[in-house]
Amino acid sequence: MLKNLWLLAIITCAFFPANAQQGLYFPEPGADWATKSPSDFRINATELERAVAFAESHEYSGPKDLRLAILKGFEREPYHEVLGPVKPRGGPAGMILKKGYVVASWGDTKRVDMTFSVTKSFLSTVAGLARDRGLMSSEKDLVSDYIWDGTFEGVHNSKIRWSHLLQQNSDWSGSLWGLKDWADRPPREGGVDDWKYRPLREPGTVMEYNDVRVNVLAYSLTQLWRQPLPTVLKRELMDPIGASPTWRWFGYDHAWSVIDGYKMQSVTGGGHSGGGIFISAEDMARFGLLFLGKGVWNEQRILSESWIKDATTPSEPNPNYGYMWWLNQPGDRHWEEVPDTVYYAAGFGGNFIVVAPEEELVMVLRWLEPSEIGPFVQQVLKALP
Repeated sequence: MLKNLWLLAIITCAFFPANAQQGLYFPEPGADWATKSPSDFRINATELERAVAFAESHEYSGPKDLRLAILKGFEREPYHEVLGPVKPRGGPAGMILKKGYVVASWGDTKRVDMTFSVTKSFLSTVAGLARDRGLMSSEKDLVSDYIWDGTFEGVHNSKIRWSHLLQQNSDWSGSLWGLKDWADRPPREGGVDDWKYRPLREPGTVMEYNDVRVNVLAYSLTQLWRQPLPTVLKRELMDPIGASPTWRWFGYDHAWSVIDGYKMQSVTGGGHSGGGIFISAEDMARFGLLFLGKGVWNEQRILSESWIKDATTPSEPNPNYGYMWWLNQPGDRHWEEVPDTVYYAAGFGGNFIVVAPEEELVMVLRWLEPSEIGPFVQQVLKALP
């Protein structure tokens, strides 16, 4: 009897892998995304339509000329300017997936737009791929053990670990591509001298959202992979999940270095000064679906489940932040009436990839007024049985 049970277990694992048991659907490359009626999942269609109407009626209030939006949005920063590519945005668009099937969509989901800090979640994933492939033994390692060109020299910077950069609590101090860390999103109080000569915080103790330090991570990962990060992302992840050929990842126009005799651009982790990932809602949805599938795409392991778990674990200084994913944990950014297991990528102007593992949902939103994302997710969850 016991032998028969073992045989049954082996047959079940062989023919019904974990994701097949979950019933997830993975769209083929270039194919139209399969849709299902909300009623197929006992979802209340009326409530779901209300969520879509909410997204359409709460468009980001900033201008469609994103060059103007960037300059206005970060006008407090001394020396801030646009240094990389910028593209005028489209209108509200989005998709709601249940078990991988589209149950609702609106706007132009194929249009390629800037995604700003949603790029950070892609950047974090490139670090995860480096760990999975053995290029990085652990994200707890000191970055200076890998990058020894002076970027992490000194009493303070030499203490920084990969995890500190991923959680944005490194307080790395210095200049990259001519940009000073202290000039990025400075405090509301004080002036240039106060910011420039501030006391440094011990790495791992204080979370501070800072694009210069994010770009230090991108630079370091470029050195680690010894390849341009768009090439790595395309080969290791975007092609395997069937993403379209329309997405791009840019850096600042002058952010070039030479590695192994080849000139390579270091990309940015957002569009704060231009650049970052330009991508369609449908390709964003594929990325979110990979995370919903715990790193497996159509029975192929792309990203380790252990990395996804680590990336969505709260950091000590900020329980709402993991490895460049926002977490719906109790804290300043907690969405009421939304499960704590929900996590999301978020970018300037209202760009979001929301993953709800327990509900088997992925939500992609383009150009939603940022303050309305919590109410939107609440409305979607109201539609569930």
